[in-house]
Amino acid sequence: MQADGAMRAIGCMTGTSLDGVDVAVLDTDGDRIFGFGPSTYRAFSDNEAAVLRAALGRWPGDPGVAEAAAVIEAAHLDLLRDIDGAVIGFHGQTLAHDPGGRGTHQTGNGARLARDLGRPVAWDFRSADVAAGGQGAPLAPVFHFALARWIGAEAPVGFLNLGGVGNLTWVDPAAEGPFARGAMLAFDTGPANAPLNDLMQRRRGVVLDRDGALAASGRADTAILEAYLAHPFFARRPPKSLDRDDFAGLTDAVADLADADAAATLTEAAVLGAVRGLDWAPAPVSRLIVCGGGRRNQTVMARLAHHLDAPVLTAEDVGLDGDMIEAQAFAYLAVRAARGLPISGPGTTGAPAPLGGGVLSWP
Repeated sequence: MQADGAMRAIGCMTGTSLDGVDVAVLDTDGDRIFGFGPSTYRAFSDNEAAVLRAALGRWPGDPGVAEAAAVIEAAHLDLLRDIDGAVIGFHGQTLAHDPGGRGTHQTGNGARLARDLGRPVAWDFRSADVAAGGQGAPLAPVFHFALARWIGAEAPVGFLNLGGVGNLTWVDPAAEGPFARGAMLAFDTGPANAPLNDLMQRRRGVVLDRDGALAASGRADTAILEAYLAHPFFARRPPKSLDRDDFAGLTDAVADLADADAAATLTEAAVLGAVRGLDWAPAPVSRLIVCGGGRRNQTVMARLAHHLDAPVLTAEDVGLDGDMIEAQAFAYLAVRAARGLPISGPGTTGAPAPLGGGVLSWP
């Protein structure tokens, strides 16, 4: 621990896009950010991604789950052995998410990582929130509050993360703290990269629509989009969260479209989910900061700018690393977990009160 109370923490994130493992180092006391350390990334091989994809939607003990856990643990061990940090925040791979039903399932055993790495690991961040009646997601908002202060925001700001699923955090940086009344509102906005990436893999044999080029050459199907926005999810008051495949019908709906038109439709769906989500914001955002892989899609960014009055910026435009914000968030959450600080609350997951979370395993 540093003299200012900061701790060097390591955060790890494997998202629903199934592309690989992000690892980032953060100096924090669980409240303030003191600085950003190095980061790294390890892509999943085709075989690893296939194992993970085969386990999606499955629960502990189901076929394929043990194999998926082995992939996740081995990939993290590859990266973490040579990175220094006092505590590790390990998210694991979400395979199934059903708050209010069966619960939530992130595979990968943090206790095993703690044993093999010889360092404490905070993990299983979502289960306590779901058990208390929360959505268990999103969990990055408390970090977004700290980021809003780090970048010097004075008016409400939005953080839109476009991974496999989209999620939005509205932050008022003038609030007394992240769980003060009216400080934050956060929720999933709808599918983001996952349906488009799946389409590109299936039809073109590539992992994504690079720069949104294919979508830019197509025409979005307005009837499909109208039916999509009529889904009850969009009328439900946040907080709310999604599983990666909750909108499988959207993929079915574009099955008969040409590649470019299907890509354009799925891209616009991701954008409209975020735009519709901003209607729930307590006050207009002064700027929307986009992070996650979707910020690299020029068509996504152009369509967001088309629909919104506020400036639409990438994380890099405000001095942040848009690839690593979620990994940094789990470093931040690891320190909060170690110190017994809340990581979720009524405005972020719908939990009944600010709640701590995460299991801390020691070597």
